[in-house]
Order: sequence, then structure tokens, then C-alpha cells
Amino acid sequence: MLVAWASPANAASRIKDVVDFEGVRDNMLVGYGLVVGLNGTGDTLKNGHFTKQSLLAMLNRLGVKPTEAGLDSKNVAAVMVTASLPAFSSKGSRVDVTVSALGDAKNLLGGTLLVTPLLGADGEVYAVSQGQVAVGGFSAGGAGETVTKGVPTSARIANGAIVEREIGFDMDRMNSVKLSLRNPDFTTARRIAQAVNAFLGTTAASATDPSTVQMNVPDAYQNNVVNLITDVEQLRIEPDQIARIIIDEQSGVIVMGENVRLSTVAIAQGNLTIRITETPQVSQPGPFSQTGTTTTVARTDVQVDQGGNSRLAVVQDGVSLQEFVNSLNALGIGPRDMITILQAVKAAGALQAEIEVM
Repeated sequence: MLVAWASPANAASRIKDVVDFEGVRDNMLVGYGLVVGLNGTGDTLKNGHFTKQSLLAMLNRLGVKPTEAGLDSKNVAAVMVTASLPAFSSKGSRVDVTVSALGDAKNLLGGTLLVTPLLGADGEVYAVSQGQVAVGGFSAGGAGETVTKGVPTSARIANGAIVEREIGFDMDRMNSVKLSLRNPDFTTARRIAQAVNAFLGTTAASATDPSTVQMNVPDAYQNNVVNLITDVEQLRIEPDQIARIIIDEQSGVIVMGENVRLSTVAIAQGNLTIRITETPQVSQPGPFSQTGTTTTVARTDVQVDQGGNSRLAVVQDGVSLQEFVNSLNALGIGPRDMITILQAVKAAGALQAEIEVM
């Protein structure tokens, strides 16, 4: 598969689609909990020591004093609970959570997650999760065959966590805002600064490095940074990109940027195929013959294909991406051979682009 990224002339993108604003980001949360109510598909308590310890600790907090010998249920599973806390989430708002089995549980279908605190990177609790889990996959089978669809040991709880702590960030008191480019580039950063300055009518923005644009808050937007970001993020600029070719050798996908250029080079592709076919035959004497024995006679057919239909194509200096793709297609080259040719052209110094192999 060959994919050519050739954007039309004067293609413009909004600034909000190419940058991230300082402070406007999600935060990852994680917690450890128990899912109960499973139909015999939970952890094996004899093997899952952490599941048994967690179950004992929970029951002790609830005033129940069980013995380890009395815990032999398969309806409990230890799980990890993860969530993404959106920027500026307020107390009482809800977020989705993902529940993943930690032990040897086979299925979380029908389970209920018990109260689970969700912690941030600083160890503080920012949300609490609980609720009925929704499993997208299933597993069923018998003694001879088992059918599994999706991942039955992973589930989600829509709006399953309540935010208990807010992350403080006062935007209105900011005197400057940083714009972080998602794809760092000197030219794109400069174009963003120029677009912002043209809109504000002052030199408030400047590119400090390929990935950051520093924007000072003008007097007209003091104590109202939200309006400034709203106006700036709608401005349109034309992002620039370096000439790059992305190759995924596992799937055979090749993606080329529109700025890929080649120097004059000749490309030929040929294959040598040798096909050997064995067709043994049986030789035996005639009926009622008193002489001769039955034997196997080898019959071998050897065919050699030297790729006689292969042609030599000349790619002229400074050709465009479309012309280069047409030249490769004219040779009848498959994706696997294209990968080898691109790497060979790069090694010859005739390809003005970076090759990145995934």
C-alpha cells in the first residue's frame, strides 16, 4: 500500500489544531479495586494471594471477620482502574473509567466495581469510582471448542467516577501563554507568531524554539485570557513539514510527504524465480513377465524466470511526489519491493527526505 500525502496549495489549519495551550491538558488517574458479582469467572483465591488479601482487608473494614480457610469464592477479581481527568474538571463532575483484570479472572461480565479511589501522579486522590462494569467481549465454549470475541477481561464504566478534587489553575491571572506545537517545526512556529501578531496588531508573540511560541497577554485581554485563547485558536496558518517517508515493514504501508524530492536516478527491479517440480512415476514390467522389477523413476521439471519483463526507469532531477509514485507504479512494483527501492535510493544519496521505519 502506497499512500501519498499531497495537500492542496494554500491549505490552512486552525491554530487550535496544531498546538496545545499551556495548562489545558488531561491528567492520568489510576487505582486498585475489586470487582464482585462474577459468575464463577473471577480470580482463583488459592493462587491469587493479593486478591485474597484485598478481600480480607475490605471485609475487615466492614466489620466482618472471615478466616482465610473460609474464602474460596470465584466471584471476585482484582482489577486496575484507569481514567483520564479532563482539564478544569470541577468537583462532582463525572468521568469514564476503564477496568482491567489483574489476576487470572476469565471474564468480568456482570461484575460490579466496589468503591475505588483514583490517584494522580502526586499520590493524591482526585476521583472515586464505583458501578456496574460493561464488557464488550465474551467467551463461551465447551470441552472441544472455545469462542472468544473481544477482550472479556477489560470493561468500562460510563461516568463511573466522581471528581473529588480539582486541579487549581488560574488562567485569568496569567501574563503570558505558551503554545506548544504538536509537530515541532521552525517555520510553523514562526508562522503562528506572525499570525498572532497580525491579529493583535502588536509584537506579543514570538517563537522561542521549534516547539514553543511565547505569547504575552495584551492590555485589552488582561484578566480575560480565555477570550484571548478563543480568538487566537481560530486563526489559520499553513503548517510546514520536513520531507519524510514513513515505512511500516510489518504491514507494508508506505506514507510519503508532499515535499519528497529525488535527484536524477535510474531504478530497475528484477526477480529471479526458480521453480522445481517433482513428478515421480512408477515403472513396472508387463503382465505375467518373469523378468524385471517394479521401481520408481524420478521426473524433475526445472523452470527459471529471470524477470524478463522488468524495465529500467529513469527518474529526473527534482521530480514531484506524484511523478515519483507514477514511476514506481509503471514498473509494477509491490509495496515490499518499494520499501527496498526507497532505502536503496536513500543510500545512493538521491532521495531528499528522511526515512523512518516503524
